[in-house]
Amino acid sequence: MNTRRRSLACKLLAPLMLAALLLGCASPSRALEPTEAAAPDTLTVHFIDVGQADCALLENRGEFLLIDGGNREDSQLVISYLEGQGVEELAAVVCTHAHEDHVGGLPGVLAVYPTQAVYAPTSTYSSNVFDDFLYYTDQQGLSVTIPAPGDTISLGDATLTVLGPVHSYAETNDTSIVLRAEYGETAFLFTGDMETTAEGDMLDYWGEEWNWRADVLKVGHHGSDTSTGYRFLREVSPQYAVISVGADNAYGHPHEEPLSRLAQAEAQVLRTDQLGHILAVSDGEQVTITWENTGARTAPTGSPEPSADGFIGNKRSKIFHDPRCANLPGEKNRVTFDDYDQALAAGYTPCGNCLE
Repeated sequence: MNTRRRSLACKLLAPLMLAALLLGCASPSRALEPTEAAAPDTLTVHFIDVGQADCALLENRGEFLLIDGGNREDSQLVISYLEGQGVEELAAVVCTHAHEDHVGGLPGVLAVYPTQAVYAPTSTYSSNVFDDFLYYTDQQGLSVTIPAPGDTISLGDATLTVLGPVHSYAETNDTSIVLRAEYGETAFLFTGDMETTAEGDMLDYWGEEWNWRADVLKVGHHGSDTSTGYRFLREVSPQYAVISVGADNAYGHPHEEPLSRLAQAEAQVLRTDQLGHILAVSDGEQVTITWENTGARTAPTGSPEPSADGFIGNKRSKIFHDPRCANLPGEKNRVTFDDYDQALAAGYTPCGNCLE
């Protein structure tokens, strides 16, 4: 640990350590071994396995950026992981939104690592863990920056563009900061917990000319059926879809519906509950994926086959539906399409309830 970082840690850790003792903060779930430094001419994205939570570390040319920090009890695991990667300082910390499973581990990170900038969609939220996040941001002499659509963050030779949220929302998930990281010809998309309503607003805001394509999509809301809608997924068309999710979680994540949509999009699903930490490395032309649990299948489970029923259109309304939609037309008004694009080509509009 260098002198600057040790000084900051000594100044900031005492209150955090007391809080950890009072709250029974957990130890890391497993040892994390240091890895070789990433090549300077690559963008490396670490999807850190924090269970039913989110955390990603980006690295390019010796600069690091952290998106979310897991739950409060994941704080030491995240710090240990960063230590293993040789992190001495963070170019930026991004809290996508104020829920604990995204902001919880960030106070500990900010207590240890000097940081150049801190981003969040709000500077006010009623929770103790968000208050801690604000406290340790302030202790670094920083204020939370609330980015606007179109703002950019530089990380070495990579550029992160803020794409959302584009409106104000009462639903905290929909306030999630959405970032598109571009490096050479490759792109990564991080969506926090944004749900389908805000996804649609974001697509409308940027218009048809915007290039949404991404090699890697961090799937929204841990694979909940409230996120990763058909329209959004069709625009992003990812090669890989990473789901940060806890094993046997109480929410049943990931849900069948988004997994089916991802299968139809021919995206390879990569889940932290099956693979552990997931590493994506871009050389600017292509992305290579590896993961911690080397004994796991190279084609991870969790992507069901697309529905053999395709999509069902209403001849009268010219609206087409997922076969499981509650608003299917009567048999005499039905027409079946093999895939989403075929329905669009026939002049049909996707259902606003089942195909957002």
